[in-house]
Amino acid sequence: MKRLTKIIEKNISGKKVLGLFILTNVVYTFMLTVTIPKTMEFSNGMKLLDMMPAGYDLNYVSELFSSLGENGRMTYLNNQIPVDMIYPLLFGLSYCLLLGYFLKKLNKLNSPYTYLCLIPIIAGIADYLENLGIITMLKNYPELTEITVYATNMFSVTKSISTSIFFIVLIVVLITLGIILLRIKTSANNV
Repeated sequence: MKRLTKIIEKNISGKKVLGLFILTNVVYTFMLTVTIPKTMEFSNGMKLLDMMPAGYDLNYVSELFSSLGENGRMTYLNNQIPVDMIYPLLFGLSYCLLLGYFLKKLNKLNSPYTYLCLIPIIAGIADYLENLGIITMLKNYPELTEITVYATNMFSVTKSISTSIFFIVLIVVLITLGIILLRIKTSANNV
């Protein structure tokens, strides 16, 4: 834990955290507004695998890839996936440091709460593994195997669960910090 705390403390200057946060969200916005819609133009309204937090099965993947057609699959592989190979690193680092920044404000960075900073890193790793699974399936289509779909689905669900848990933790930390700051302000006004 001490090593993790040192790494986080070394990198949580306000400017660095804010810069990473902005960069992460610029990339995310680019995916949401450019690469995902460009790929979905071929999907006949079906959601891409990256955008299915509850998961999918072999039938869904077959139907999606068939619906995408050759051009859609190539767009998925050559446009969406490359950007999504940058995003998980940014997400993991940015949100790990953001949570560390707020934990330090709460004087909780040198406590077991520090391990919460690993949640976005877990989400980022799961996202990379999901991407590798999607790449494998796109390259092997129409030869899809149950095991590849199952493994990729597991990484998609892991990414979704860990991302959701992270944002719940972040909201709780921000609310706690807000309450503490409000108490300090209220007690200062009462003096």
